[in-house]
Amino acid sequence: MRNGRGRDVLVRFPGVPSQVSRVRRLVTAALGRDHPLYDDCVLLASELATNAILHSRSGAGGWFTVAVRASGAMVRVWVADAGSDGPPCACRNGSRATGGRGLPLLEALSHRWGLSRANGATTVWFELAAKAAAWR
Repeated sequence: MRNGRGRDVLVRFPGVPSQVSRVRRLVTAALGRDHPLYDDCVLLASELATNAILHSRSGAGGWFTVAVRASGAMVRVWVADAGSDGPPCACRNGSRATGGRGLPLLEALSHRWGLSRANGATTVWFELAAKAAAWR
C-alpha cells in the first residue's frame, strides 16, 4: 500500500537467514517508507521471519510464507512456517539474553496478534493500527 491505497502481497521464502532482508523489502514494497506503521511493521515482520528460520522446520531446508495486507490505517502481517515440536514461546528472558525478544516485542508493539498451529505448520500474525490523524 502506498499513500492510503491498499495492496496485498504474499511471498514464499526459503528458510535461510539471508531471506530476512527480503522480508524487510517485501514490507517496504507493500507499505512504502512513508507509512506511519512502517518501522514497527518491518521490525515485527523481521522478528517473525527470524523465528520461522531459527525455531521451526523451515530453517532445516524448508520454506516460510509472509503475507502483508494493508488497508487504510490498518496493517496485518502473517508468517507461516513449517512448524516445530512445540508452540512459540512468548517467554521473558533476562536482560543479558541474546534472543527471545521477538514475541514480547510483538506483544508490546502490535494492536493485536495471535498464532495458530494446524497440519504441522505454525502461523503467527499481527495487526498494527495507525491513529486516524497520523495517516491522511
